Order: sequence, then structure tokens, then C-alpha cells
Amino acid sequence: QVQLVESGGGLVQAGGSLRLSCAASGSIFSINTMGWYRQAPGKQRELVARITSGGSTNYADSVKGRFTISRDNANNTVYLQMNSLKPEDTAVYYCDAVLAPYYRSGYTDYWGQGTQVTVSS
Repeated sequence: QVQLVESGGGLVQAGGSLRLSCAASGSIFSINTMGWYRQAPGKQRELVARITSGGSTNYADSVKGRFTISRDNANNTVYLQMNSLKPEDTAVYYCDAVLAPYYRSGYTDYWGQGTQVTVSS
């Protein structure tokens, strides 16, 4: 089986910073893209940032210049450094990995359980 475990969420004041981590573990053959999505109450889940195995990144316009995604391929871990946080960044943040497990052919989306980020004004 494959697991994605997130950590680093919490409560922070506007203008503050948080760093999210997500570690993928289990029977993993290869990981392609890893990323972060978020879902605020009453809204659809949206892409925040993603990074390929080669290090190419893309970001939602709303977080460009404030958030930075990075990746440790050796440890199957992805990070999201969030600076200058705003109340509108409040959401549950989900880690995503497009990976190929040993027990199934092809690449599939796997998701973490989510971590709450709350930014107070």
C-alpha cells in the first residue's frame, strides 16, 4: 500500500508563515508529479502548486510570489513554504502524488488526508 502523510498545518496570524510537508511511503516504484491542493469551506478543491520529478513547478496565481514548492526525491517528500499568509489562504491543504506503485501498472493519483491551515486577520 501507499500512504501520503502531511504535517505542518496550524493557526497563524496574517502575514505569518507555515511550512507543510508530505511524505509518501509504501510500495512505490516511481513518483511523477507531486503537489498541493486546498479546499476552503463551500468551495471546490483547487490547485495550489505542483512540481515534477525534474523540478519544474507551477503555481496558482493567488499564491505566486508568496508560496514555494520544493521536493526531496530521495525521500519522496514534497514541501510547501507559505509566506505572507492571508485569511483567504485558510483551507484544508491536501498533498497529491501521481505515482506508480509496485503492485499496479501505470501511474495513479494518491492523496493525503489533509491538514488544516487557518490564517487569522
